[in-house]
Amino acid sequence: MTKTSALSKLYIALVFIFLYAPMAVMTVFSFNGSDSTYIMDGVSLQWYQRLFNDSMTMNALKNTVILAVVSALISTLLGSAAAVGIYNMKNKYLKSSVMTVTNIPMMNPEIVTGISMMLLFVFAGVMLNRKNVLGFATILIAHITFQLPYVILSVLPKLRQSDPSVFEAAQDLGCHPAKAFFKAVLPQIRSGIVAGAIMAFTLSLDDFIISYFTNGPDFQTLPIHIFSMTKKRVKPDMYALSTLIFAVIFILLVLMNIAQSKSDQKQRKQREERV
Repeated sequence: MTKTSALSKLYIALVFIFLYAPMAVMTVFSFNGSDSTYIMDGVSLQWYQRLFNDSMTMNALKNTVILAVVSALISTLLGSAAAVGIYNMKNKYLKSSVMTVTNIPMMNPEIVTGISMMLLFVFAGVMLNRKNVLGFATILIAHITFQLPYVILSVLPKLRQSDPSVFEAAQDLGCHPAKAFFKAVLPQIRSGIVAGAIMAFTLSLDDFIISYFTNGPDFQTLPIHIFSMTKKRVKPDMYALSTLIFAVIFILLVLMNIAQSKSDQKQRKQREERV
């Protein structure tokens, strides 16, 4: 083993330790037998029990899951349709302009996006003579807005990798353009759509800044609830909650990578068979 190889492996190991050591500590202390956040005193599931018996936390979790699922579904439908439209644009200047506009929500600081959307919703409420305009609808619109670019950028590469002759052949065989898309194009870009949907779901699940500015008093998400908990003394029940969230996100990412890998292998095999 060369010196350079040993140093590179050490560097990678240090990076992984830096990234995952806090997660490991959090997970261990979520099973603490006492309410200490720095001294381990036995192993217990009491904090998970208290977590599931906490009605406010469970209600915030329900709100978060509903918001994440609904916003992910809508943003996936809109984002996939937008990706197909952008891909089929013939004018390269228009296409470049649309892609630039699409990337703005990703590049824009979240606090700027959150404040600007809050002001927009409040202004719309004043124009419509409505009070307490902020609520589920406003936070849903806000989440769809910042999720759309990620869905578009997940689907576009799959469209570029797809074989356009398959769509044309389906039309030549008598398929309506819409039916040809669902039968010939959709199977080729399905993995990108799934990846975009999972990305949108996870982004919604842990978003705090934009949610904080666009939610109303009657709708509280889990990240906002956790933030309110940090104003008091932190207890291991927060570690238990964070551990569960981390586990869900980790499982989703693993499933997304597996689906992506299988799709790439399938497309590679199909290209080899055609050759």
